[in-house]
Amino acid sequence: MQERTKNPKQYLLASDFDQTLSFNDSGIVLSELLGTSGFEERVAGLSHIHLAQQGAELAYLLLHDPDYRCVRKEHLIAAGKRIRLKQNIRLLSQLLNGLDGYHFAFYVISAAPEEVIQSALEGIVPKDHIYGTQFQYDPSSGEIQSILRVPAGYGKVAVLEELRKKLQVGHDRVVYVGDGSSDVHVMLHLNRLEGLTIAVSENKYITRIARRTILSEDALSVLVPIMEEIAGWDAMKIRALFDAHGFVLQDWEKMRTDSLTIRETGAASPVAG
Repeated sequence: MQERTKNPKQYLLASDFDQTLSFNDSGIVLSELLGTSGFEERVAGLSHIHLAQQGAELAYLLLHDPDYRCVRKEHLIAAGKRIRLKQNIRLLSQLLNGLDGYHFAFYVISAAPEEVIQSALEGIVPKDHIYGTQFQYDPSSGEIQSILRVPAGYGKVAVLEELRKKLQVGHDRVVYVGDGSSDVHVMLHLNRLEGLTIAVSENKYITRIARRTILSEDALSVLVPIMEEIAGWDAMKIRALFDAHGFVLQDWEKMRTDSLTIRETGAASPVAG
């Protein structure tokens, strides 16, 4: 045990931001700040015609939509301050640093604007551990000139691979946490290479792909599948960890959900008997 503590096993834990570490969508919060309506309808329209990659719709609107062309860096920072975060992200980050012989480098990979994420997670996650959409700004007007990077779809895979090589860890030592359709590519990529994928929503596209699904308003919840799948802990040891930090797992239900759609065909056969 002492040897494991001196030489912890190194892992990479990467997490999405919107709806994963937060309860708010960055685009909705920014739209409310600007007093602009119809954000969700615009995103749905872009998704319907496949003009922008899933997750990258806000970046597209900021660059092309007249109602969003007024956005400057200070607006993105202000929007970040309005984001409602899930509970205990700071403690999650601290616990991951040295958990009984394991060290998880914690990074955020998201299509949300990098300034929004950095502002929302200021003092919680270091800036150099945050990879969001990057813009190039006009030096005189401050308006967005171009998009430098959008970590959405396969873009998340590219950032994840960049980090994995930088940290020198194998795919089997990578954990990815996400909530929506923009996480499908990275989850499929990791599943194929024996990484651990965790869904934190009931999005049907993600829950069918992720190896584990955990539903909670507390960021500490992701420790449960990590400790079970990677460290091999049982429920008693996991509960003891939470108890040692002043928490109790009050409701912990393991469920398997079947989702069905049943329609009448109009050609029902009479029931015998």
